[in-house]
Amino acid sequence: MTTSITHRPAVQIPAIASVIELLKPITWFAPMWAFGCGVVASGAPVSEHWGLVLVGVLLAGPLVCATSQAVNDWFDRHVDAINEPDRPIPSGRMPGRWGLYIAVLWTLLSLAVGLVLGPVGFAAAAAGLVLAWAYSAPPLRLKRNGWWGNAACGLCYEGLAWITGAAVMAAGGWPTDRSMLLALLYSIGAHGIMTLNDFKSIDGDRQMGIGSLPVQLGVDGAARSACFLMAGPQAVVIAMLVEWGATGHALGVAGLLAVQIALMVRFLGAPRERATWYSALGINFFVIGMLVSAFALRATTGAAG
Repeated sequence: MTTSITHRPAVQIPAIASVIELLKPITWFAPMWAFGCGVVASGAPVSEHWGLVLVGVLLAGPLVCATSQAVNDWFDRHVDAINEPDRPIPSGRMPGRWGLYIAVLWTLLSLAVGLVLGPVGFAAAAAGLVLAWAYSAPPLRLKRNGWWGNAACGLCYEGLAWITGAAVMAAGGWPTDRSMLLALLYSIGAHGIMTLNDFKSIDGDRQMGIGSLPVQLGVDGAARSACFLMAGPQAVVIAMLVEWGATGHALGVAGLLAVQIALMVRFLGAPRERATWYSALGINFFVIGMLVSAFALRATTGAAG
């Protein structure tokens, strides 16, 4: 009598390094910075809310933003096999459906932490998570159209993070109209920033039917659009700061915008080759301008709501 023994395959668990790579810590800076700008713009003393501020920073970057990266990598695994084959999922370092499991787990963690920040903070976090899934996952998959996809990213990474920071400092209430307006304008600017990321993926996007702006408008058209979307809202911010009596801050933002325009001229000469260069250099002046605007609003708090 013979006995057959069936060996079950060992469960494959991804390495911690692969999980961290999936969550892309390098992308967390933008929403964490925007959250901080919302905190500054509120005009409230940080010392009275430092615990909530730390929770908000954790939510904006390592949770909500990281969730968006995991969701995107899972639903983009076939595109990444063409554009970025060394990413954790297409390379096989993230086996099976672990990419999806991590995306779901991080979503639930984000919602749980968002509850700490009050109703407005939680609503902003929930909206960011909805956009993160809508951007990458069917049936919406907003990224199939560069206009909608980049708008979702800009709002998630900049506007909602700013609003969350301001709401935390307002004891869970809504930020002022001025703060909301700045958040919206910098979200529009972030639309252009998102376009810069699409130049490296043109070939794969075209093959997979993803209508990024470089695919829709061509390289030169997308580059001009990105520059207009980055510069235009900042020009409006400058005008508003002057109207609000923050002339010195307006001059600061104007100087930062002038540097960006000079860099944009060089970028437009070879957009596909220089998109990464501009992202690494020019965006710094954009985000510094965000903080200057936040300090302007802080200085004028009480003048209007």
